[in-house]
Amino acid sequence: MYASDENWREVDAYFEASLITEDDALAAARASSAHTTMPSADVTANQGKLLAMLCQLAGATRVLEFGTLAGYSTVWLARAVGPGGHVTTLELEEQNAKVARQNLERAGVADRVDILVGSAAESAQRLIDTGADPYDFVFIDADKPSNPAYLRASLELTRPGAVLVIDNVVRQGAITDPNSPDKRVQGVRAVVADIANNPHLDATTLQTVGAKGWDGFTLIRRTN
Repeated sequence: MYASDENWREVDAYFEASLITEDDALAAARASSAHTTMPSADVTANQGKLLAMLCQLAGATRVLEFGTLAGYSTVWLARAVGPGGHVTTLELEEQNAKVARQNLERAGVADRVDILVGSAAESAQRLIDTGADPYDFVFIDADKPSNPAYLRASLELTRPGAVLVIDNVVRQGAITDPNSPDKRVQGVRAVVADIANNPHLDATTLQTVGAKGWDGFTLIRRTN
């Protein structure tokens, strides 16, 4: 059977219908993406559930997220850490933050989430400067050229044992081109090199296909 975008979407839909419970709050968060600066850029339901499970498997109670948009992944993460947990999510645009706040309220998790609006690199640096408590889990899903800066900040804000996930690293296969003029590709290549050259990081990357096409994510464990 020839695999196509249509097949990938059908498979995603099958597994979502079989295994994922996307309640009204999550469905509304997904729909509200239309009102953000990057419509339909949220993770899928399958991916949101994976983030939540990884968070729970890591025993995380404090999560840092780079890139909020409508707060769809934020809801998954906030639910994963539970009532005693906390999520700090960094969002450049107030327009997106406003949408996300409404979705967090609807999902009943607004009290465990802080949205910091502005440059994610600057917001992360303020967290470092003010001595924020270490985070157990980091999800990096913001502008790709800044991935190396986000990784550096994440290492300042975590401790050994922390788990990090970097999304959208395959770029429809463009990641293999060292001469790509795409700054997003170069940002991913740079962060992959940084991970590979850091003896305190253990990592792998998985390619994915599905409703959002061909991409993938890098999963990292901080060992020291």
